[in-house]
Amino acid sequence: MTFNLSSILRDSVRRDPAHPAIVTDAERITYGELNDRSDAVAAGLIEAGLQPGGAVMLQLPNVPEFVVSLHGILKAGGVVIPTNTLYKAGELSYVLENASAKHVITVDSSAGEAAEAAAQAGGATLFVLGQVPSDLPAGVTARPFADLAAHDVPDPAPFVQRDPGDTAVLLYTSGTTGKPKGVQLTHFQLYMNAGAHIEAFEMGPSSRIIAVMPLFHALGLSGIMNATVRAGGTVLLLPKFDTEKVLQTIQAEGATHIHGVPTMYHSLLNHPTLASFNTSTLAFCGSAGAAIAAEIIDQVEQTFGVQILEMYGLTESGPVATINMPRDRKPYSIGKAIPGVDIEIWDEHKNRLPRGKLSIGEIMIRGHNTMSGYLNNPEATAAAFTNGWLHTGDLAWMDEDGFLFFADRKKELIIRGGYNVYPREVEEVLYTHPKVSEAAVVGVPDERLGEEIKAYLTLKPGEQGDPQEFIDYVKERLAAYKYPRIVEVIPEMPKSATGKILKKELANRG
Repeated sequence: MTFNLSSILRDSVRRDPAHPAIVTDAERITYGELNDRSDAVAAGLIEAGLQPGGAVMLQLPNVPEFVVSLHGILKAGGVVIPTNTLYKAGELSYVLENASAKHVITVDSSAGEAAEAAAQAGGATLFVLGQVPSDLPAGVTARPFADLAAHDVPDPAPFVQRDPGDTAVLLYTSGTTGKPKGVQLTHFQLYMNAGAHIEAFEMGPSSRIIAVMPLFHALGLSGIMNATVRAGGTVLLLPKFDTEKVLQTIQAEGATHIHGVPTMYHSLLNHPTLASFNTSTLAFCGSAGAAIAAEIIDQVEQTFGVQILEMYGLTESGPVATINMPRDRKPYSIGKAIPGVDIEIWDEHKNRLPRGKLSIGEIMIRGHNTMSGYLNNPEATAAAFTNGWLHTGDLAWMDEDGFLFFADRKKELIIRGGYNVYPREVEEVLYTHPKVSEAAVVGVPDERLGEEIKAYLTLKPGEQGDPQEFIDYVKERLAAYKYPRIVEVIPEMPKSATGKILKKELANRG
């Protein structure tokens, strides 16, 4: 059996080559054009020496060339390494060396760091979108991306067949517990994961999806880009999240779907001129990447008049593992297991827990969506699985109908005086306070109790509040061991490139 993930593009081309695939402020690209451009990139990479199974670092922002390059690499039989454009040489060189990558597609603003990284990793060829740097380290060559984009395409065009279990994409984890690990996602796994999104969000050729999540992120790559291309829909590609621009795009382009992290919805809801925009074309909103407060879910549905379907997953699950369906949904849950996937809740002794609110344990995943392993890291791979079940490090409970309710990250659990405190539960209460804009609860060291509960808050415009006011508010609504003893109001939350609140940074503040 052979299979290449880029068949999702070829299938949509056969269906309607003139249908718009990607829309930006600068251009509108049809499926036929996307196919032709990626054919040229594939031919150029093969001429540059890329072999089947060889890895190519793809370090581009949210621009059409990212999608063109993605399918060009796949068609050439290569493995795609989507990488953050903000990474420095030390971070990049580790990835290049770990993956034995000798080709890099980058942008001029990142080319200097990429070139230095390539030199540290033993050399590579860079293809640069924009201005090619003239001063390069030894062993590194750089050419314009146009050399790939304008390359002659043979007949037939390159389309290297792979095994369904071969790695298509390598996504490197953030490395919060050591060196980043290369998560191997296969052609079949990513194809199936795109299908899960299509089914849940009822996607088809008429779907017009705002793509504002970074394409180097698992949700942006698989849940938005791959799913839309497989469905034959249109990607409304935005370079970054800008509240005004998102609302303008919904109105101007008739967007039907938007996926994002909770902080994005928070920003949309609090935009001062939200009511002036026509968002009536929206059919679905999706939330993933972090737990979303019930208060935000309710506000989104009241404001936009659409369901917000919460999902759950991690890079190692490709990414989606559970999802709410329009006709099979429980608000505030993270949904049920996607088709073909099993979910269980385990205790610390690796025993399956019964269903029910009192049985909080680790989410375990088994199925076609789990990674094939960490590249060149058999020890970490072995630690990630138990009898074929993937450890997630996340805590939840499952109800009698199979819906999961997220509790918290295992590593973010606060143990205060021997009692388990789940930060999300405290945050949910804080979000109901009329003055609170955003809330993040962390554990801080305490000599007597081991850990104490601290809440960081941002307030809505024009609001002020004494910390004791918020402490008392939670104290009235939760058990005595759960309310925060420390509250600090800050101007803004530290956030990652994908919009997640950086709790580790807050915890380190003490």
